[in-house]
Amino acid sequence: MKEILNIFSLEGKKAVITGGAGVLGSAIAKGLGKAGAEIAICDIVSTDKVVDELTEEGIKAKGYYIDVMDIEKIKACYDEVIGDFGRVDILLNAAGGNIKEATTSKELSFFDLPLSALEKVVALNLFGGAILPCQVFGKSMVKNENGGSIINISSMNAFRPLTRIPGYSAAKAAVSNFTQWLATHFAQEYNKKLRVNAIAPGFLLTRQNRYLLLDEEGNLTPRAKSIISHTPMGEFGKPEDLIGICIYLASDASRFVTGVVIPIDGGFNAFSGV
Repeated sequence: MKEILNIFSLEGKKAVITGGAGVLGSAIAKGLGKAGAEIAICDIVSTDKVVDELTEEGIKAKGYYIDVMDIEKIKACYDEVIGDFGRVDILLNAAGGNIKEATTSKELSFFDLPLSALEKVVALNLFGGAILPCQVFGKSMVKNENGGSIINISSMNAFRPLTRIPGYSAAKAAVSNFTQWLATHFAQEYNKKLRVNAIAPGFLLTRQNRYLLLDEEGNLTPRAKSIISHTPMGEFGKPEDLIGICIYLASDASRFVTGVVIPIDGGFNAFSGV
């Protein structure tokens, strides 16, 4: 039994995680580290806390500054990582997010959404959250004799657009499409062993969105009740629920898997509502 589990081992692998200081990035970093990978936590904010937490867990990790919206900053980060780690086997693109100015509300209608806000959300999630890091880190990863794994983070929004967030939904749909495109491009043009996949998280309860899903007494808000009623498993996910699938996609267990977008959503995408 233990021998077959070796296909999930990441021993000796070098992993780069953009947005690594965030809720999802840091949770996945811990999982990849526990599976044996050495971790480069890259973020525009301080990485000290996450690196310290990983180190306390016995994981080899180091933090780096990166601005995924500036390709020169990405290149500078790459140079530092290669100087310390020697190569990159795993790239997890966890940078992304939405902003209030690109979200419809009673105060802001769709007709008044500013182009600048929509452009910012698309740029952050598509270009900064996927394309630019893949250009910089992927350029060396295609040279790896044993290939490697790139994991993008799409969203349930890519399958079923949610109300109020048109820019974010469109951007994540583009991330899914780009993932499939890049998987084909790398396999056909550069390295058949370099795989590109994405995960599509459903509704996860985190510190960042707790105020939207729970009221002051800890009860579900109307939006949260709607989500749960459309989730067959009847609960919100946790950031830790993303770890297993990322270990799978980063390891030899998924050797013949590329160009897929995998939902982690408690069945939300499978449920018609009836």
